Amino acid sequence: MDIIKDEFTKKSSKRMEIIDVTNDVNDILKKYQLNEGIVNVFARHSTAGIVINENESRLKKDFENTLQTLIPENNNYGHDLIDNNADSHIRAFFTGSSETIPINKGSLDLGTWQSVFFVELDGPRTRSFAVTIIGK
Repeated sequence: MDIIKDEFTKKSSKRMEIIDVTNDVNDILKKYQLNEGIVNVFARHSTAGIVINENESRLKKDFENTLQTLIPENNNYGHDLIDNNADSHIRAFFTGSSETIPINKGSLDLGTWQSVFFVELDGPRTRSFAVTIIGK
């Protein structure tokens, strides 16, 4: 088994945005020609997340709307006294910062409708993601 570390970056264009990064991760897997194992994708930011779900535009909008409803902006959060983005940090608690996915035959072993997403919660920004692979 090998342990491989790589990374990629993505630029968001909105304050909250859900961006499919499945191809970015698969491209890294192809680069190392691994057949099986696991890959971890980690967002190196406290106001960004990594999630797995279906890549359907209405569902992604529903997710954004739900986060905004449950955790509204400018809600008199204590952290807003520092940099006015407490809602982004709190939303990140719910999305999580990483996902671990099996590798099968050199690709992500996702379900039929599953994709890997970067969830931007305080953009627009350029974000970096660590990819750690354990495989052969």
